[in-house]
Amino acid sequence: MELSSTTGESAVASRNGKELHDATRPFAIESFATSWWHTGTTLLLLITSLVAAGCLSWWPANAAFSMLGGLLFVRAFVLYHDFMHGSILRGSRFGKFLFFTYGLVVLTPPKFWRFSHNFHHANVGKPIKSFAGRHGLLTSDIGSIPLMTVDMFRQATFGQRLRYRMSRHPITILAAYATVFLLGNCLVPLVRNPKKYWDGAVSLVLHFGLIATLWTLAGFPAAFFGFLFPFSIASATGAYLFFAQHNFPGLRILPADQWSHFRAALESSSYLQLNPILNWFTGNIGYHHVHHLNSLIPFYRLPDTMEAIPELQSPAITTLRPRDIISCLRLSLWDESSQRLVRYGQVGSAKSPNSNHSS
Repeated sequence: MELSSTTGESAVASRNGKELHDATRPFAIESFATSWWHTGTTLLLLITSLVAAGCLSWWPANAAFSMLGGLLFVRAFVLYHDFMHGSILRGSRFGKFLFFTYGLVVLTPPKFWRFSHNFHHANVGKPIKSFAGRHGLLTSDIGSIPLMTVDMFRQATFGQRLRYRMSRHPITILAAYATVFLLGNCLVPLVRNPKKYWDGAVSLVLHFGLIATLWTLAGFPAAFFGFLFPFSIASATGAYLFFAQHNFPGLRILPADQWSHFRAALESSSYLQLNPILNWFTGNIGYHHVHHLNSLIPFYRLPDTMEAIPELQSPAITTLRPRDIISCLRLSLWDESSQRLVRYGQVGSAKSPNSNHSS
């Protein structure tokens, strides 16, 4: 299938809105056998690679299996993500036990994950004035990456700018094990609302209990190669994938009177173009504009959906090539005048004409 590199603005073709969503409904039907096959093989490969990484006595082999385990952690997380959306194994009690346990072990407790991720889906691409959010942010940082307008950034205090820069910095993404999973998914929700997000405490106990057990019984190398290193790789990879899906050249932030769930899916979500091997390891999460259009489509049916529906074939495209990664990471503010993401260096120090008005 030939894809255009045109931005999301041209992605809305002859059908849009509910009509386009309805066209995806035939693909939002899972095969239980297929879902279990992917789940079983992924978890088996993950456990096997982690055991090999922790048990082998030659460090290059440990490192190789550890990196493989990191990629399999990413795939397993996408399956967990799909289960939480109800696109795979919906209604399965054993599937719920399996994935809830997985979510707790990988510092993604189900209660906060469901709340924050559903909030993200409902608000991606919205301007701040169209929903209740924190002052100074264009899109809420609940389940998402915070984004300021140029005007907001000019008016922000030094402390607000520093916090904002830190939240989007590549080091923060690289250290997602601590910044996103440990703090963002577990500690912060638990401290703010322990009664509601009590499973964050369970997640912390299971996660660090597993590490302590491996360290005690098999030594630090086993704990490091068998869990810490692969989970660090997976955390950083997953954090960047999420970043690039909603922070890319061609992103649109839609005015409140133009915003809809369907337009946001096509104009505020990217298509991360990967080779077949990386598509397998990432569970087709690169077809993110399709996923946002209909989150009930199982990950293994996303490519077929895009192939069958012409309106989904002209997305904003990014890749994992170094130049595209750098391009995504450098874009940091939304310029309302040009309707595009810009770099910090493109922002002057002078107040804008609207700076005396509330944002």
